[in-house]
Amino acid sequence: MIGARRGVRNDRAVVPAFGVNAQGWGDMYPKGGNMLHTIRAIIDDDAKWRDILRGLNKTFYHQTVTGKQVEDYISRESGIDLSKVFAQYLTTTKIPVFEYRVQGSTLSYRWANVVPGFDMPVRVNIPGSGARLLHPTEAWQTLEASPRAAELSVDENFYVAASPAS
Repeated sequence: MIGARRGVRNDRAVVPAFGVNAQGWGDMYPKGGNMLHTIRAIIDDDAKWRDILRGLNKTFYHQTVTGKQVEDYISRESGIDLSKVFAQYLTTTKIPVFEYRVQGSTLSYRWANVVPGFDMPVRVNIPGSGARLLHPTEAWQTLEASPRAAELSVDENFYVAASPAS
């Protein structure tokens, strides 16, 4: 899935406006697949993720369902409200940006380029501090980290961009 990101154009939302005679878009497969891979990384439990996927097939067997039904099912079964994650990746062309800056050993971070109320954890590796699961919001947050925090990297399983803040 990570390699498929190169093919995502992000020039139109995956889900077109409801009630308009419009079709899905070419990004639906690579971007949708990367969104699902990101949700898998958020859940961080492959057995649970597999059960959710199998449960979708069992629950909705031989039914015509809406995207909302699928979204609600995944949120309910994962125990995580993923509504803003779905809104971000399906209804906008914006890829979340993990913005950060480092002063001394203090790491400040936030989400940018996101839908209002975007709520998604992200795993980062901070040299000297190790892997951490952070819960950014649109407001700046801080964390005492290693002086090498400026060298952080975001887990590539999360479909986001990382950018030092200016």
